Amino acid sequence: QVRLAESGGGLVQPGGSLRLSCTASGRTSSIYSMTWLRRFPGNEREFVAAMTSGGLRTYYADSVKGRFTISTNSRDSAKNTLYLQMNSLKPEDTAVYYCAASDSDFSDYAVEPTEDGMDYWDYWGRGTLVTVSS
Repeated sequence: QVRLAESGGGLVQPGGSLRLSCTASGRTSSIYSMTWLRRFPGNEREFVAAMTSGGLRTYYADSVKGRFTISTNSRDSAKNTLYLQMNSLKPEDTAVYYCAASDSDFSDYAVEPTEDGMDYWDYWGRGTLVTVSS
């Protein structure tokens, strides 16, 4: 079993930055891919970013390209702590941010906010709230 815990959320002004962390514990050796998903106040969901072990493959939603960066603290795997550096934040970035992990590589459908996409990921954290407001 893998446990995920997000941290780093909070209130930030537009144009500001935050770095979210997701700490993995338990059987982390099984993790191959990790992702950040956000749920907006109206409950709409969006996969923000994803990466595979060693950063061999990454994904970013168009809405965050050039502003957000996904990374880990391990050169060899997305297994220990996952980060989401968020710059140039906008009010529309306000959401609850969740991290999730999978034992497999992620395919295109795995980053679609559909039921299949959500079901792909094996482990989920409880989320951290990011509020962008002046």
